[in-house]
Amino acid sequence: MRVAKPVQLSTDDDRRLRILSKRKRVEARVQMRARILLLAAEGMSDKDIAQKLGTDRRVAARWRARFLAAGVDGLLQDATRPGRPHTARQAANVERVVHITLEETPAGATHWSTRTLATHLGTSASAVARIWRAHGLKPHRIKSFKLSNDPHFIDKLEDIVGLYRSARACPGAVLR
Repeated sequence: MRVAKPVQLSTDDDRRLRILSKRKRVEARVQMRARILLLAAEGMSDKDIAQKLGTDRRVAARWRARFLAAGVDGLLQDATRPGRPHTARQAANVERVVHITLEETPAGATHWSTRTLATHLGTSASAVARIWRAHGLKPHRIKSFKLSNDPHFIDKLEDIVGLYRSARACPGAVLR
């Protein structure tokens, strides 16, 4: 049978853990971790702590070990998880998304949306959004002049410009 390492709390650590275990604006998981350590400091075993708090003994053992390694600050954040490694196919997909976003425009639109580009490439919109975020791409916020898709745009533009020109020719006209 394995015996858990004893937890000795300094007065500062004890005070911080008691605050974390009772404060209302602390995440529930951080409160649970603080309670685990307070009980461990009282000499309880991981099995008894788990039973009292309604969790698994491995959870109690994990946070006891994390506290012994990193102190109270080690309880405040989760360990990083690396996730699945990237493949060459994913890298090629990233290059395609970036290239098409910067170099091409969709038919009948001024810029790509995540959904239209995802449909065009046969991937998911969340994947396109993730790639745009990673590369700082915001095709909907490009600061350049975009022509309207309206087939009568030029005629309408000439009408409006003509109105302003004729108003300037009349000295008594009021422009609003």
